[in-house]
Parts: sequence; structure tokens; C-alpha cells
Amino acid sequence: MAILHRATIRPTKPEVLSTLLGAPVDILAAYRLDDPAGEVGIEGFLLQVDDDVRHVVLTYRGAPLEGVEPLATMEHSVLGTRWIHRGDDDPVALACVAALLAGEQQQAAEEIWDGDVLVQTREPVVRLEVVDGAPAGEPRILDRLAPDAEGRHVRATWADGAGVVAIG
Repeated sequence: MAILHRATIRPTKPEVLSTLLGAPVDILAAYRLDDPAGEVGIEGFLLQVDDDVRHVVLTYRGAPLEGVEPLATMEHSVLGTRWIHRGDDDPVALACVAALLAGEQQQAAEEIWDGDVLVQTREPVVRLEVVDGAPAGEPRILDRLAPDAEGRHVRATWADGAGVVAIG
């Protein structure tokens, strides 16, 4: 269960993503995966960047990931400072994608909290589906959506589109 807090964050996620990609972005949709230990936030974004749809996975941590330069830090009004990393640089995100590909994990349902009060449970806007194919290999998060893929892969579907976001 992804716990989302009603909070103020600075810089905003669109600001971080625009800096990362070097261009203005429009967030089309997003999804979450759960860290089994509950320590790392994992969020996948489907973004419109110019005429291209891009896929970026970010992780949010309470401390920097050892040996990996963070993309940015974010001040979260509930959780404090968060260190932001790319999902493909974060072993927790890669382990969750591997578990998803293996059928051992599902995408997270989202709970919205205001302080200690659960105010809403919402269905994810993006639907992730694991598609069987050839034997799975090392998990890889794709930054450009593939219309199709060989082997086991994760297909994302949202209101205005679909595409492969990870392969294994």
C-alpha cells in the first residue's frame, strides 16, 4: 500500500523531472510500487516531453543512497528531507521491478493520509500488467516506452496510452 501524505513539497515533482530531462514535462500518469521494508518510495511517471512519451522511475529516500549521487533533494512537509534517485540506479526499485516481473509483487494501491487520518483510498491511474514471453532475465526499466517487447515485460496502460515500461 503506497501511503501518500497531503503535503507540500519543494521542489515539485514536475520541477525535478523537468531538470532531469532538460525540458518542460507534462505528467500524463503515475504509478507506485511498494518497498517491502517500507523505507523507499518508488514512483513511475509517464511524461509528455515535446512530442515524445517518456517513462521515468524515481525513488524517494530518507537518506542518500550510498555510492550514488542523488538527482535532487526535496523538502516534504510531513517526511522532511527526501533524497531523490533514478529507479534504475536504486537497488530497491530494481528488486521491486524484478519481483513484479516474477509475479511476486503487484503495483501499489494508493492511500492518502492527512496527518494520522486516512482520507481516501484510490485506484491507480496506470494499470501494470506482466506479459509472459521468453524466460526473464535481468530487470531493466525503460525510459522510452516500447510498443511491444520480446520476453517477459511490464505493460503500462493509462487513459491516453499504453506501452512497455520494463523488461526482464
